[in-house]
Amino acid sequence: MPTTHRLDASVVHYEWNNAIPPRLEIEPGDTVVFHTRDAADGYYTPSSTSADAAAKGPFRGHPLTGPVRVRGARPGDALVVEIVDMKPAAPFGFTHIRPGAGLLADDFDKAFLQIWDLSDGTHARMGRRVAVPIEPFPGVVGVALDELGSHSTMPPRKNGGNMDVKQLAAGTTLYLPVWVDGALFSIGDGHAAQGDGEVCVTAVEMSAQVTVRFGLEPGRRLREPRFRTRGPLPGSAAAGPHFATTAHGPDLYVAAQQATRYMIEHLVEERGLSREEAYVVCSVAVDLRISEIVDRPNWIVSAFLPESIFV
Repeated sequence: MPTTHRLDASVVHYEWNNAIPPRLEIEPGDTVVFHTRDAADGYYTPSSTSADAAAKGPFRGHPLTGPVRVRGARPGDALVVEIVDMKPAAPFGFTHIRPGAGLLADDFDKAFLQIWDLSDGTHARMGRRVAVPIEPFPGVVGVALDELGSHSTMPPRKNGGNMDVKQLAAGTTLYLPVWVDGALFSIGDGHAAQGDGEVCVTAVEMSAQVTVRFGLEPGRRLREPRFRTRGPLPGSAAAGPHFATTAHGPDLYVAAQQATRYMIEHLVEERGLSREEAYVVCSVAVDLRISEIVDRPNWIVSAFLPESIFV
């Protein structure tokens, strides 16, 4: 009979390393309720300020809950990860800007911190002006690599890792390639909301409770993760009008930067936000999309803002 397990966040790890012993061993078909720390490892509180963001030390790695060993998982199999449920584990979240980081690394020379109110369970609120729908997902989800030693949690990899794919929400099934015996699955970096691009590096970061059901597909040799959503892409914020800025050029990165700068200008001019607040809103609610990439020599990047977030 399938079993439901619980795994708390009293012990975490900050790297991908296949030498880390599993905290739990399960059978395919079992469910695990994970408790995860936020990406800042509990550094911020509801009363934290931008001064705390400026004083924060260097990033050491995402605190991950796990590893979980899945019996029977072998290299060449696919680990089936069904995200059953996810919710905030605290009534607040945060988004910070750190100088030298993010899509606009040279545009912001001071640290900034936004504390979001998550207490109603439906929206991340920036005072009385902005309410972003809570659509939680794990920013980091993955299995151990087949390479010895320590590997940073920061980039996405063939094992999953820091994918920051906001469609990995409840109802989505993720398929991860298994690289070592037992898979050694870990999860963390909960996000209450995020725009595609996550342009200032942080989403609405939060501690979380994530319920995952595991399966196994022997011999399904994937090279990178794949996923299937339960239905249409989630996002109540997508209802109603959107405001979009566009930028074109031969370099998608530069075009993405410029589209974001135009959106910041719009939010400052039309919505009365500070540049820092506008950059934060871009990171948690604005979707960057490659609108056109076939007419050489220029491509177009669009930044979409759901206007339903303004209250």
